Amino acid sequence: MNAQPRSLDISLEPVDNRRLANLCGQFDEHLRQVERRLGVEINNRGNHFRVIGDEGPVDAAGQLLRALYDSTEEHQLSPEAVHLRLQDSGLEALVDEREHPGQDVAVQTRRGKITGRGPAQKRYLYDMQRSDLSFGIGPAGTGKTYLAVASAVEALDTDQVRRLILVRPAVEAGERLGFLPGDMAQKVDPYLRPMYDALYEMLGFERVNRLIERQVIEVAPLAFMRGRTLNESFIILDEAQNTSVEQMKMFLTRIGFGSRAVVTGDVTQIDLPRNQTSGLRHAVEVLKDVEDVSFTFFTAKDVVRHPLVQKIVTAYERHTDQ
Repeated sequence: MNAQPRSLDISLEPVDNRRLANLCGQFDEHLRQVERRLGVEINNRGNHFRVIGDEGPVDAAGQLLRALYDSTEEHQLSPEAVHLRLQDSGLEALVDEREHPGQDVAVQTRRGKITGRGPAQKRYLYDMQRSDLSFGIGPAGTGKTYLAVASAVEALDTDQVRRLILVRPAVEAGERLGFLPGDMAQKVDPYLRPMYDALYEMLGFERVNRLIERQVIEVAPLAFMRGRTLNESFIILDEAQNTSVEQMKMFLTRIGFGSRAVVTGDVTQIDLPRNQTSGLRHAVEVLKDVEDVSFTFFTAKDVVRHPLVQKIVTAYERHTDQ
């Protein structure tokens, strides 16, 4: 069964623009903090808020938003106050106890078997094997890209697909790559390196290069996808928070017959101009009820790199919250 997110609509009363600005914080920093800590997405227009994510975190975020709005009547909120309210409420602990439904799924590559560590990763692997389109949303180090590449490699090795197509927006260069030195491959390589690294680990350096030469594996910037239809392919869009709404729609409509697509990103780390809507945020809102589309939401607790990485991520979150 596909893991589709739950959405919760909240209308905060009485309508007071000063209190709503207080609740959201400068540049919505208070909402982004709740998103990071509870692993949800929060969209709002005026006093109407929509929370999207797994059932437990969505309920917890809804309770927190109501409580914070009540407090804005007499208090000026700060990131530190939101942080303390999260700690005192016990909502994070409640979310931890309500584990996501996970399936024991293993991905077999030539370098060995890869399994999910924890319920979120297990469900992510399960969904990628059963959904035509899967989203993995959460902070760095949670295995979103690595597990997607592992699933793609298995699909290629077992002849489920004929090609792997790994895509990433080159937003740091504004997708205007002409000023960078070298040919086109050399220009885009720095932005695609994380996916190359995962491929090299699973397939070996020589085999990856052979498959790239034969165009069985294609690693390309998002701008190169326009006008194409990708059949019998496993397609991964990485760092999708840095797509525009138009780019995301363009990418999703490239999916052809016999293909599967995985979209990964972190909605709290968007490098787009502040007045531009993230295509990833918009897609979660638009596709949350669409059949054959699955969503997995990760938090800092799902970080599975070196143990120090989780401590570093948590320390930065605490510093940001204060």
